[in-house]
Amino acid sequence: MLVSMKAILDDANKNYYGVMAMNSINMEMARAGITAAEEEHSAIIIQFGNGQMTNHAHLEEMVPLIKELAARVHVPVALNFDHGSDFYAITNCINAGFTNVMFDGSALPYEENVKRTAIISALAHGMGCSVEGELGHVGQAADSDDTDVDLYTNPDQAADFVARTEVDALAVAIGTAHGAYPKGKIPKLDFDRLHLLKETLKMPLVLHGGSGSGQENLKKAVAGGINKINVCTDAFEAGKQATLKALKENPDIDYMHMCMAAEAGIKQFVKEYMRVIGSSGRYIYGEAVVKSNE
Repeated sequence: MLVSMKAILDDANKNYYGVMAMNSINMEMARAGITAAEEEHSAIIIQFGNGQMTNHAHLEEMVPLIKELAARVHVPVALNFDHGSDFYAITNCINAGFTNVMFDGSALPYEENVKRTAIISALAHGMGCSVEGELGHVGQAADSDDTDVDLYTNPDQAADFVARTEVDALAVAIGTAHGAYPKGKIPKLDFDRLHLLKETLKMPLVLHGGSGSGQENLKKAVAGGINKINVCTDAFEAGKQATLKALKENPDIDYMHMCMAAEAGIKQFVKEYMRVIGSSGRYIYGEAVVKSNE
């Protein structure tokens, strides 16, 4: 079932678990994620950004596909536009039926971020679409932005931001970054800051740059109040490795079976990820169930 991201994250916030938001740029990725969610009795968020939408995950094909896949399952599925910054791209997604849009004004001056995010919130909410904002700035792993404390989210400023923009979820910067970290590196997260943010805001919080963060970091982040975890790089890698494995085992494999191998690999990755972040088993027969995190 296709629902607003707010509906999914409000339950995750109430019951302290995380929900996977996987960037999915084709049928195989979207179907892998949604079928994994059905089998794990878990909610899932399918998303893609403007660059992905321009290059490959074209809105005209992907939105009907995701709506159809979501209609086949009995767990909540949200469709999110990730890291939107262009007004027309965001409103196109709202009109097309996305159930959440993210406006990323984190690189803007604070007041401009507030102003633009508030406008998007008003428009989206009027269409029944929820909104994610970002405060602080989750940069690039390749640039070591994860270690730049000046980019981290300020809890007091976050309270002002949420009150003035009326966002439904907030992406916070606590020590992760987008993309692949240098080999062997696991980021060091500021869990004290996360606890303070959760205590101050009492709302769904989002961790961008979930790929490569390590299972222990993910578990502690969820325990500390993260409810949505964005995953792109690791999901792409799961598909790539499954394809390479199939090709190695059978050099004569055809393209269809390579696609099937990629989908199976991503599906298994998603199921394992859901178990780590605590979303497995939360939905049975379409109803939310309270489940201990212990």
